[in-house]
Amino acid sequence: MSSLPGPEASPFLFERELGRRREQGPGPGLRVAQRSAGGTGSVVWDAALVLARFLEKESEAASSSSLGLSLPRAEVLELGAGTGLVGLMAACLGANVTVTDLEEVQDLLKMNIENNWHLITGSIQAKVLKWGEDVTDFLPSPDYILMADCIYYEESLEPLLKTLKDLSSPNTHILCCYEERTMGKNPEVEKRYFELLQKDFDLEKVPLNEHDEEYRSEDIHIFIIRRKIMNCSS
Repeated sequence: MSSLPGPEASPFLFERELGRRREQGPGPGLRVAQRSAGGTGSVVWDAALVLARFLEKESEAASSSSLGLSLPRAEVLELGAGTGLVGLMAACLGANVTVTDLEEVQDLLKMNIENNWHLITGSIQAKVLKWGEDVTDFLPSPDYILMADCIYYEESLEPLLKTLKDLSSPNTHILCCYEERTMGKNPEVEKRYFELLQKDFDLEKVPLNEHDEEYRSEDIHIFIIRRKIMNCSS
């Protein structure tokens, strides 16, 4: 994988900054705290950086976007938000965002929301959502569902897909960004995920040249996913 800008290391809590795209000119970037020890939700993964910058790039294109994405005033939900970087970017671009993850990362999410509140032009809140469980509190279906590096172990696939089906409507855009990994069971898990996903969803891969010029890598992929429209005729 090509090198992406790295964090400044320190013992316990340390910050990762995502500066503005060059086209945006000078100005403060997002700063998110992460933990040097903890679970997968405690750090900023490269896929989150890639997806956040992709959202910013698409927002610059506005109505001319070839992908038709528009975040201002959109209802957005992020799954497996971790540090909240992707959801924070969407909120900075004018979306009304709910970032979700397990109970153990809520403090980190809320800290990062508070520390970046001055950049928010939409709205953002953090809530607990465990994949596979009831999603009534998150309905009606959002305009966008965001996912960065949520494909990581086999036991999570069916709960994740159930949550996607329960949350989405045919009008929901699901943006899934993940880093392709070749170690251990990762290739098998990724293959299984896409096999299961395509039973109920259509996929469109975003070409690499549509990613942000700085935050891109050949082994990090972005898919736009939509619910299949079922033919109910007999």
